[in-house]
Amino acid sequence: MWRRRVDGSRHGLWTTAVARRVSRLNLRQRVGLQIVLDVCALVLGFTAAQVGRLDLDPAALADPSFWVIVFLAACLLHFLGTALHLYLGRYRFGGFEEVLGILVAVTLTVLGVLVVVLVFGAPRPIPLSVPPLGGAVTLVLMFGVRYLWRLTEERLRRPAPDAAEPLIVFGAGDGGQMVLTAMLRTRSSPYYPVALLDDDPRTWNLQLSGVRVRGGRDAIAGVAAATGARTLLVAIPSADAALLREINALAEPAGLAVKVLPRVVDLVDGTVGVADIRDLDLTDLLGRRQVQTDMTVAEQYLTGRRVLVTGAGGSIGSELCRQIHTFGPAELIMLDRDESALRAVQLSLCGRAMLDDDTIVLGDIRDTELMAALFAARRPEVVFHAAALKHLPLLERFPGESVKTNLWGTLSVLEAAAACGVRRLVNISTDKAANPTSVLGHSKRITERLTAHVAARAPGVLVSVRFGNVLGSNGSVLTVFTSQLAAGGPLTVTDPEVTRYFMTIQEAVQLVLQAGALGSAGEALVLDMGEPVRIADVARRIAARAPAPVDIVYTGLGAGEKLHEELLGAGEQDCRPRHPLISQVPVPPLDPAAVRAINPYAAPDLTRAVLARLAADQPTPSLPSQPGPTEARIGWPPPPRARAAPRAPPPPPPPPPPPARRARPAGRPAHRAHRARAGRG
Repeated sequence: MWRRRVDGSRHGLWTTAVARRVSRLNLRQRVGLQIVLDVCALVLGFTAAQVGRLDLDPAALADPSFWVIVFLAACLLHFLGTALHLYLGRYRFGGFEEVLGILVAVTLTVLGVLVVVLVFGAPRPIPLSVPPLGGAVTLVLMFGVRYLWRLTEERLRRPAPDAAEPLIVFGAGDGGQMVLTAMLRTRSSPYYPVALLDDDPRTWNLQLSGVRVRGGRDAIAGVAAATGARTLLVAIPSADAALLREINALAEPAGLAVKVLPRVVDLVDGTVGVADIRDLDLTDLLGRRQVQTDMTVAEQYLTGRRVLVTGAGGSIGSELCRQIHTFGPAELIMLDRDESALRAVQLSLCGRAMLDDDTIVLGDIRDTELMAALFAARRPEVVFHAAALKHLPLLERFPGESVKTNLWGTLSVLEAAAACGVRRLVNISTDKAANPTSVLGHSKRITERLTAHVAARAPGVLVSVRFGNVLGSNGSVLTVFTSQLAAGGPLTVTDPEVTRYFMTIQEAVQLVLQAGALGSAGEALVLDMGEPVRIADVARRIAARAPAPVDIVYTGLGAGEKLHEELLGAGEQDCRPRHPLISQVPVPPLDPAAVRAINPYAAPDLTRAVLARLAADQPTPSLPSQPGPTEARIGWPPPPRARAAPRAPPPPPPPPPPPARRARPAGRPAHRAHRARAGRG
């Protein structure tokens, strides 16, 4: 055994030395070597055909005419190979691109030799069967040399098994094949694949690049123990969160660290490399899935259009801007009241943040006159309304702020859009608008109803899009847990059974862009969020990754919070006529006059009650007829108009004064008419 291993190592060293010497040749020298190898294959092929045709008689090679034909065939092969660019460095030696060139060159060479043999007439220099047989043997030898060279190259590129980390690859599809090839052709790869796993029983006898499929996910623990692997790579770019959670649950007890590949849409050129392998994070476990989106539908109404995004500096708004920018709009107008957020989104789009062009608009949607002037001046054709207050506990304490921003601000955007003839408007809503129990949910449900009311009178298509928690957004559960973990804990969870829907920002925005093209006027489009996830499970996964033990504390549900969120409200049907991940729900309209009548400075309990009644399509309770001192001082109630009223015409100028009367001489009696007027008093 030891002697065999030494001989094998010596053979490997010799092969490596030859390969390195060949790799140092320049292009002319390599082409010359290729011509020599092909000519040798041709000579051997014709020799084997001649000897075999004449019953293995060596005397068959003594005829000089045979060697003349062989020489002619070699010259013809060289000429045809050069004409087909085989010997001009166009194709990689041993690559699939040169297969067709080799077939054509050898076939034409055989036909040329046959023509020469027929021209000679009887007696023929060689039998007519020798050129076809010799051509077939030549092809086998030429392909064999190239295969051995390609195999040698690949083996020399492989990382040393003792210097790389053994890795199990889950998934024997295209993703698994690409990542196997990448690892086995990268000398510096930190991973060396030792086994393949796949749930499809038809692949259990498959071997890819020398790596055999050893079973499905149930074999994870056994294969890890047999191979000594400490890492499991899920080589399925379309793997959803449920599959990743299950594989992670099987891999953790076996001591395997789980890694993943990016989604197909996240790959720049569609190919997978060793550098694309990354650690499994909580975003993958909660929101990752393969969303089938036809972005050509979004492209049709975004390319070449003037697009306005309100709340452009927020999590959803900034991602909207980034994805809309890729469709080449005629103009992208980004509106926000946070100057730092606007600077960040411009930097992500343009690589500069001078804030000196017209794409950036600093303003507040509460400013009705600003909205009317902006829409009238810039004339946007497509609007995505993402500006809103969204933190539930704060809005429970200050419900009046939700009235001023979420309701009045949305109403100013809707009416300005209708006035300037916007073709399409998408109002971003939330799953908390389904059977709402909080101020945030009530305000968002009311904005859906306001959108339906304005949509019935506007020339364009105005819709609302409703979805749940977005991973990575400002204030999401992941950012909260990460901050608590950095502070040393504990992690706070409201209830052990509380669940929420999750989706990544990229997936949510893709569906929003597509939903904007599918919805009918006034509808609410509800995005499929997959299966809800228990927040306690998320907290445990984060705590398990901490370097030190971290406690999990349950605080109880806060005011307005639900134990389980819903995507559809009472009476709403899950109807998906145009997209398998988008439900289209009709929304009852709401007269804006009822919204304008809300007093945001009233007692919080009264404001919350009014919002609940408007969200539920119930009559509005009577409001205080007289404002308090604070309300009177700030100018309550607001004017019942969406834009500035025209100025009143200036008053007419006063008539010119009558001419001064000449003084009456003393002692002269007054005029009769004058005396009469004076007497009437």
